[in-house]
Amino acid sequence: MKNISLKVKENDELMKFLIENLPGKNRNNIKSLLKNGQILVNGVRTSQFNHKLVINDEVLVSASRITEENLQGIKIVYEDDDIVAIEKPEGMLSIATDKEREKTAYNIVKEYIKAKNPNEKLFIVHRLDRGTSGVMIFAKTEGMQQVLQTNWQNFVKERKYVAVVEGRVEKDRDTLISYLKENSAMVTFSSPTEIEGSKKAITHYEVLKRSRGYSLVEADIETGRKNQIRVHMQSIGHSIIGDKKYGAKTNPLRRLGLHARTIVFKHPRTNKILSFETKIPTRFSAMFKVSK
Repeated sequence: MKNISLKVKENDELMKFLIENLPGKNRNNIKSLLKNGQILVNGVRTSQFNHKLVINDEVLVSASRITEENLQGIKIVYEDDDIVAIEKPEGMLSIATDKEREKTAYNIVKEYIKAKNPNEKLFIVHRLDRGTSGVMIFAKTEGMQQVLQTNWQNFVKERKYVAVVEGRVEKDRDTLISYLKENSAMVTFSSPTEIEGSKKAITHYEVLKRSRGYSLVEADIETGRKNQIRVHMQSIGHSIIGDKKYGAKTNPLRRLGLHARTIVFKHPRTNKILSFETKIPTRFSAMFKVSK
């Protein structure tokens, strides 16, 4: 079976449309395709047989099955000819290092797209720290990579993270502005005034929940500096749990308490606004079920 691309010519339901446009496939065959993640509508995988289609929607029937096994915990959030958006699990490197070259988000997603089309390539746009889970975007052409890396701030309209931090954050919301610079030990530090080699960093945060010893915070970053949220939360005395590098004294979840939850993104080619949103990790929420 090869990839099949279909254009929607009139409003319809997905199951009815697929039965009419895939001769030789019955309802059970199509249910299997949906279950195996082989149906994409406008680049987004769907398993809903009653998904509403509108005129000019693009429906792709993929030749390859998507399973947790071959994606090693990565979830495909969105895909088209230009980009792939994923949800990366915590503990996985974004790209290779001298110590780890195989099990990286980049390599796993590259193998996934090559399984569908051996000629396709994958290019890094940005990274998440190993301990950070959440939304990442890759480019599928070198041209798209260059456009995104050169104009990242213009195309990304919103980036929100959720973090579990130590202590009860007093202010319900605030904006943190400082200048960040990395020292010779590869540790980023914050300065209230500009110093040589520093970059301005702006983080807006809001407290979502509090418990006796911790706070669940949503951080909206206006700038994307290295370790920005980790350093800013440390600067107000509320380090992210599990972040020993930036002052954390506790690690109740045995992981870094940081998750890239949302990217709102203007597609460089289509100019459509796309919103990639993931759920707050259940282990984060579980810490705040009995909040005081």
